[in-house]
Amino acid sequence: MLVKVFGSAVFGVEATTITVEVNIDKGVGYHLVGLPDNAIKESSYRIAAALKNNGYYLPGKKIIINMAPADLRKEGSAYDLTLTIGILAASGQIKSEAVAQYIIMGEMSLDGSLQPIKGALPIAIKAKEEGFKGFFLPKQNVKEAAIVAGIDVYGVENVLEVIDFFAGKGTLEPTKIDTRAEFYKDLDFPEFDFSDVKGQESIKRCMEIAAAGGHNIILIGPPGAGKTMLAKRLPSILPPMTLREALETTKIHSVAGKLKEVGLMNQRPFRSPHHTISNVALVGGGSYPQPGEISMAHNGVLFLDELPEFKRDVLEVMRQPLEDREVTISRAKFTVTYPSSFMLVASMNPSPSGFFNDPDAPQTSSPHEMQRYLSKISGPLLDRIDIHIEVTPVPFEKLSDDRKAEASVDIRKRVTAAREFQSLRFQEMEHIHYNAQMNTKHIREFCALDEESKQLLKTAMERLNLSARAYDRILKVSRTIADLEASPNVGPSHIAEAIQYRSLDRDGWLG
Repeated sequence: MLVKVFGSAVFGVEATTITVEVNIDKGVGYHLVGLPDNAIKESSYRIAAALKNNGYYLPGKKIIINMAPADLRKEGSAYDLTLTIGILAASGQIKSEAVAQYIIMGEMSLDGSLQPIKGALPIAIKAKEEGFKGFFLPKQNVKEAAIVAGIDVYGVENVLEVIDFFAGKGTLEPTKIDTRAEFYKDLDFPEFDFSDVKGQESIKRCMEIAAAGGHNIILIGPPGAGKTMLAKRLPSILPPMTLREALETTKIHSVAGKLKEVGLMNQRPFRSPHHTISNVALVGGGSYPQPGEISMAHNGVLFLDELPEFKRDVLEVMRQPLEDREVTISRAKFTVTYPSSFMLVASMNPSPSGFFNDPDAPQTSSPHEMQRYLSKISGPLLDRIDIHIEVTPVPFEKLSDDRKAEASVDIRKRVTAAREFQSLRFQEMEHIHYNAQMNTKHIREFCALDEESKQLLKTAMERLNLSARAYDRILKVSRTIADLEASPNVGPSHIAEAIQYRSLDRDGWLG
């Protein structure tokens, strides 16, 4: 008897429906075709043990299973449940009429219990698009798949629950989730809050500007000055994600298998990879491409602590995704594209010892050591960082002050208001949503300066020996400062403040 059941494969952040054809005939043997990988080929042992332990059996006949489209490589152990139901239906142990109306996915243990799978959300989206009635998957993944309305999503713990459902012995209730309630939950209670940070008012102001315009930022300061503490709190002042952004971000984390029994992600991601990270782990890839850290940080923050410690070639592969806000991974037979629109926050010590021009420092670095340390960061990468700010240690008086600093929720209100101005400004443009995404043409249009501002900028560039790359960056940042003040035009005060945020561009910064 021939039976068709359906599973799904994930490529990039999109799913493709896989038809599993099971044919049982006279003879002996188990033949699995359609480019399965080793994990799928080994499934026969898991299936045989799971069925025996639950009172069913693997037919002692010739079983031929084809996974179509046959030229598409299938990988992973998530097809165990699909193959099991197909074999039971083809051997007449359960009714075969209803199985074709559902997508069935799950990895099985030898006792029939189900293990979580990757990519449940894109699979559910595809199943709905193609008109399937429902989706069976492990209980651990049910929340992410249930985000999709218009399809019955069944979270199951054991293969027996699915068998009983199709055999008509038991009933299963589909999981329902109120997406909007899930989305707005705990938005005003961030884990890390700016109210915990003592002092550092100028750095907080800098962070607010970076969040308001989506600007990349680098923090330079000695050990213990609070660079990491400040960076961790940046997501708490970013505007709340829209439902579209939340769905995009959840999709990527679902594909990577990083969702831990949660539904829709409503907090912006914060990724902080270690400096020993490889190129592939950062931008994504592998023989079966998986999203890297820059895609996991999509719509959130990527924090690179101790930037000069990262391998230079690792930092260089990030240049193109920073510009294009997506990363394309090409293989001989296919190409996948992952979104990677993130805010880059980097931190570094000003010198190898960490203490720069500090007369009380326990050790200092020679100019040659400093030059070698700083040269690890290339000019083109610095070119993509709008704001450079020096972080100084907090004095004892500020640390011991009992007064609470301004909370993240209050700062976020100002940031969100500034972003609304930008949304209005760029509403006609498809790929531009905030100031950091402006190109030279937009800068000329939206950052027009009066004579006084022009003169101020000219004087600053000459006196501070600012590089040419600083010019556009200063204009972008000054536009954001103006938006925070609800000013339609960029004025001298906005330019003056933006000039302060270009430490690394000044000739002679090395002393």
